[in-house]
Amino acid sequence: MSVPDYMQCAEDHQTLLVVVQPVGIVSEENFFKIYKRISSVSQISVRDSQRVLYIRYRHHYPPENNEWGDFQTHRKVVGLITITDCFSAKDWPQTFEKFHVQKEIYGSTLYDSRLFVFGLQGEIAEQPRTDVAFYPNYEDCQTVEKRIEDFVESLFIVLESKRLDRATDKSGDKIPLLCVPFEKKDFVGLDTDSRHYKKRCQGRMRKHVGDLCLQAGMLQDSLVHYHMSVELLRSVNDFLWLGAALEGLCSASVIYHYPGGTGGKTGARRFQGSSLPAEAANRHRPGALTSNGINPDTSAEIGRAKNCLSPEDIIDKYKEAISYYSKYKSAGVIELEACVKAVRVLAIQKRSMEASEFLQNAVYINLRQLSEEEKIQRYSILSELYELIGFHRKSAFFKRVAAMQCVAPSISEPGWRACYKLLLETLPGYSLSLDPKDFSKGTHRGWAAVQMRLLHELVYASRRMGNPALSVRHLSFLLQTMLDFLSDQEKKDVTQSLENYTCKCPGTMELLTLPGGPTLPPVPFTKLPIVRRVKLLNLPASLRPRKMKSLLGPNVSTKSPFIYSPIIAHNCGEERNKKIDFQWVQGDVCEVQLMVYNPMPFELRVENMGLLTSGVEFESLPAALSLPAESGLYPVTLVGVPQTTGTITVNGYHTMVFGVFSDCLLDNLPGVKTSGSTVEVIPALPRLQISTSLPRSAHSLQPSSGDETSTNVSVQLYNGETQQLVIKLENIGMEPLEKLEVTSKILTTKANPCSPPECTCLSGWLPVSMDWVVMQTVGTARGDWAEFQEKLYGDFLSWNLEETLAQFPLQPGKVATFVVNIKVKLDFSCQENLLQDLSDDGISVSGFPLCSPFRQVVRPRVESKPVNPPEGSKPGDPSHVKTLEAILNFKYSGGPGHVEGYYRNLSLGLHVEAEPSVFFTRVSTLPATSTRQCHLLLDVFNSTEHELTVSARGNEELILHAGECQR
Repeated sequence: MSVPDYMQCAEDHQTLLVVVQPVGIVSEENFFKIYKRISSVSQISVRDSQRVLYIRYRHHYPPENNEWGDFQTHRKVVGLITITDCFSAKDWPQTFEKFHVQKEIYGSTLYDSRLFVFGLQGEIAEQPRTDVAFYPNYEDCQTVEKRIEDFVESLFIVLESKRLDRATDKSGDKIPLLCVPFEKKDFVGLDTDSRHYKKRCQGRMRKHVGDLCLQAGMLQDSLVHYHMSVELLRSVNDFLWLGAALEGLCSASVIYHYPGGTGGKTGARRFQGSSLPAEAANRHRPGALTSNGINPDTSAEIGRAKNCLSPEDIIDKYKEAISYYSKYKSAGVIELEACVKAVRVLAIQKRSMEASEFLQNAVYINLRQLSEEEKIQRYSILSELYELIGFHRKSAFFKRVAAMQCVAPSISEPGWRACYKLLLETLPGYSLSLDPKDFSKGTHRGWAAVQMRLLHELVYASRRMGNPALSVRHLSFLLQTMLDFLSDQEKKDVTQSLENYTCKCPGTMELLTLPGGPTLPPVPFTKLPIVRRVKLLNLPASLRPRKMKSLLGPNVSTKSPFIYSPIIAHNCGEERNKKIDFQWVQGDVCEVQLMVYNPMPFELRVENMGLLTSGVEFESLPAALSLPAESGLYPVTLVGVPQTTGTITVNGYHTMVFGVFSDCLLDNLPGVKTSGSTVEVIPALPRLQISTSLPRSAHSLQPSSGDETSTNVSVQLYNGETQQLVIKLENIGMEPLEKLEVTSKILTTKANPCSPPECTCLSGWLPVSMDWVVMQTVGTARGDWAEFQEKLYGDFLSWNLEETLAQFPLQPGKVATFVVNIKVKLDFSCQENLLQDLSDDGISVSGFPLCSPFRQVVRPRVESKPVNPPEGSKPGDPSHVKTLEAILNFKYSGGPGHVEGYYRNLSLGLHVEAEPSVFFTRVSTLPATSTRQCHLLLDVFNSTEHELTVSARGNEELILHAGECQR
């Protein structure tokens, strides 16, 4: 016996073996269609009896195994059913001859046979025959099952006659010696009259009768015969047949204890309706009630229970039988199948460790030189059995061995598809899933080194299958999930291989359908690079939308009025999805900042990196970056433009790394910190850009409100000088600029070190003068300061907005001009030496008291100043320069955003350095000649580098050259 049946189970000992084979040329589809209907008749209730006959069908059975039919009768082919196509009467004789040839193969053991002919009609088909059935086609054959039942009943008749013939004690007849094929040559020349020989013959025959009783549905009788056989064979040391008797005893006991079968779904007995006799139904319930009261065969049940082995003894007897089989090299198949049967029983008993011992023994059973197909089958069955007892990793090991056997070098056409399919089935045993989400939950499970080896084999197998997309997906999965376990060199090798694959087939985010039906989920590269933080950025200060206060309703704030509420759920998901308190604008570029990290030992190139959003139509502007090796946290800003209004949610980002496209969702990144990913997009607003006629300033002004100035300009003026600031207003947006409001604010200056109350000059939507603004200051304290400011600065900034507004609405791309007059009127005469001169002369000037607040506010930059400056004193000495700083605010709106009540604010910083033009260096008086007037003498000094003309009342003019002083 050379071909093992790995699907054998203990209850197969009670079955009759029927072979179903095609004769001639029959399509595989038609054959298996009829084979399925034939095999559905797997058990028959014997008429006028409580016995049940079980049938085991095979469409292929090696004839050499049939030679072991006397050793174990369930191995004997007792029935043959052939299926053939015959469409003409001329072909019928040849077809029938083939049927007889087929019968001769199993002729020595056959009880009965049948021939099913499809396609033949006419006189031949109408002749009544018991061994041949004619059908016009494969659809019109309703009586197939009925003919099979009749066929099985004929098998039972022959079986019963043989049982009765062998079981009858014929003391006068000589009992033949049953042999297995390899024993026949050993018994030549033996003394057949010896007591030892007779006992051997009796023991073997008893065992044979036990097999026939078991097949005939007589469980109790079979147990009795097996026990007697064991005693006889043990006494003569007939170990091979003693093992068979013990195995038969175990099989009968298993059938009694486990009526549902031990072979799983395929081996389970299906008792349906009337086909279940009382004996089988109550096998596990001695003394059970029937419709007529107490079971009449109570004594039989008691006797059966007495002869039956206990579940523990069944395993012991299996071990003993296998030990006897192992003594014979030619019984390796019998030994292997006995191990498999014992494992199935132990699996039901949930005794996994003992089952593993049987399987370990089965692994080392040496059979003849097996073909590659037989090796694959052997390893696959071992894998299934290990899975059955819960040894998942061991099961995966043997399934992987079977996969490697599919592509052994000795095979001319390697089965890479079969190899790949078997490798996929090993994944659960190694705690490996092809879904990357399973690797983001807690710690890593399984042996990473083995898992990486298996993934490499999947990559290679899929490539040899001619499916590069699968190779890319498996290699991407290896890089994503096993990154922490790869060495630096392995990382380089894997990425190089991945780039080579993606040159021909880029990686995508599509589901891949595997051979056999299951799908392979996409593998986003969430670790290449690793993202630690995601932050949505507000628009620049000059582009941030603001809500008009007059349009704010009573329900603007959606915050809870309570300081704390225990109902609020604080979790990562809500924190991530909460709405941010600023807005983005439709059509404007918006930014999201990511803090990323490159874990690779080499430079990482990330291409096509952009945002994934929902809720609003969004145009993502992809970026490309190159991260240095093990870069640490590195800021990356991703930008995009919302095309519609509403609430937008940033769900994640997409990348292309090593030729693999990835959609990385924030929900799948548990380690990412974010302050929120949802923001409101308001309707589009115009964008204003300003340019001026003055040079830019290095001084950056910071308004008290915290806003930033977009542009800063500076100018140097002499005291009393006026200069125009020409501002070009350009609409660089896509919406018309419809409304404009200009305001100014004077900041704390070096000329005024004491910080006054804030003075804001508002013009409303119409132009107003600086004088009007100062007069509108509210409050006594602010009014005093405004009056002081007006005296100190005068009309510093003034403009006329009407000419600018006449150019509105300003269409996109158009430019409007706005002119601001800058006039410096500062008092540089307030010098300490001048006041000291007046004090020394004992002169008091009305309206200019020495103790006035003006003297305390405006302090000179130097302690003393000579009346006549030296030749080397420069007019532009920094000690004489005073600085004025102001901010022009442009509040503008237009387009759909204006309809919704939004506007923008743009600020222009103005830095003015004022130098003195004329100094009154000395003041003196002449004696009065009249009571109505007096004479005041002033020494006037030109501190500039230019010639000045000083005008006074009466049209008197005084020309002063640069650096000249006159009285």
